[in-house]
Amino acid sequence: MLGFGRVNGYCFEEQEGAVAEPPEKDPTHVIPLSGIAALAPNKLRLVVLSGADAGRELLLEQGTYLVGKAPTSQLQLTDSSVSWEHLEIRVHQHGIELRDLGSTNGSFFEGAKFHTITVGAGAIVKIGQTELKLAPQDAQLGILPSTSSSFYGLLGRSLRMRQVYALLERASVSDVPILIEGETGTGKELAAEAIHQASTRAKGPFVVCDLAGVSRTLIESELYGHVRGAFTGADRDRAGAFEQAANGSIFIDELGELELDAQPRLLRAIERRQVKPVGASVYKDVDVRVITATNRDLAAEVKAGRFREDLYHRLAVVRVQLPPLRERKEDIPVLTEAFLGQRAGLPPETLALLMEYDWPGNVRELRNVIERALSLAPQSETAMLEPHLLGLAPAPVQQGAGRTLPTGTSYKEAKERLLHEWERTFIMDLLRRADGNVSKAARTGGLDRVYLHRLMKKHGIGGVESE
Repeated sequence: MLGFGRVNGYCFEEQEGAVAEPPEKDPTHVIPLSGIAALAPNKLRLVVLSGADAGRELLLEQGTYLVGKAPTSQLQLTDSSVSWEHLEIRVHQHGIELRDLGSTNGSFFEGAKFHTITVGAGAIVKIGQTELKLAPQDAQLGILPSTSSSFYGLLGRSLRMRQVYALLERASVSDVPILIEGETGTGKELAAEAIHQASTRAKGPFVVCDLAGVSRTLIESELYGHVRGAFTGADRDRAGAFEQAANGSIFIDELGELELDAQPRLLRAIERRQVKPVGASVYKDVDVRVITATNRDLAAEVKAGRFREDLYHRLAVVRVQLPPLRERKEDIPVLTEAFLGQRAGLPPETLALLMEYDWPGNVRELRNVIERALSLAPQSETAMLEPHLLGLAPAPVQQGAGRTLPTGTSYKEAKERLLHEWERTFIMDLLRRADGNVSKAARTGGLDRVYLHRLMKKHGIGGVESE
């Protein structure tokens, strides 16, 4: 039977009954531990994050515990995909050892299937359809992840997205301002509309005001409206976004574009629910729910003096951070399926390429790539989305002096980027030659299978588990 030993912060494979010694030179057989703390605290909580028994907890002290459907389990689960005796947890002073007990569906840590592994407090493992978290006894877990795989227009089954859904599910029912943060293309407007649809204001209007698309001189007119003659070209009264959103929700996108001298008026609009159109002498009452979004770090903007601290705290009563697509690549298949509809099939090699790419433009870029590929695909009921239609194939690496190298960055950053790209290309080539078979690819490349799983997880690459 295989197990894992631990020396100087690393796990290594060992044979039962043999003296465990870590490999001296071959790093491909050394498996780095996760970044979480390796030492176990005196007391832990095993918390069920998702699955049929979400919310249940078990207090762990030093000792051995059984998780499964068996009545003798210290944590007995009702999840039908969990085995009778599924997982053994041994807590000791050097860490927490997890051992799969020959389960039918396996045990997974950071996307990799394991037999025996040592982790630290904070680790999340999945058995069947149940996610378990090993948390310090006094840690604040916050809101448990949602059990849903979507929230109105938002899609994704990943833990990161289900944590977002759980927050939105609770925040939507109130009228507090919500700040949505995330990179361009992560779906901030979609999240805002989902909040509106889940709220008691769903029957009211949902009005979008994108500050990045408005001239800075006209932002206040766009938000609060203006009266006739207020400025050149104002030939009639015009209601602003706040008035248009009456009894509904206003979504102010690209909030970071708002100049410092214009921020006090927005603060008043939110706190007093009053707006004064440009050129008017009186305020108007408005009844709206305010949702804002930005791809900037507003906390850093506050420290730099470019954004009012009082306005920031008023807008960020609830903060929602949308993860970039590269950090939730397990959602790519379901997103791609939604974008494709019934218009074309998706070969495994196309999905592998989609999983390999880093998606700097996030979900928006994925949708655009799929739409472009569909426009180039043969128009038939049996059309397949072949890899070359995506336009994502990495450019061939030139040799010698003609090779393109990263510029505009430090030596260390350039070196790390090149190593990262080489590593990803190497793993993809291994899997292609092994027809996606992880075990075969590991043997071909001289890698430990668990370590290969970690590299695949790091680069968001999928494969077929066998043997």
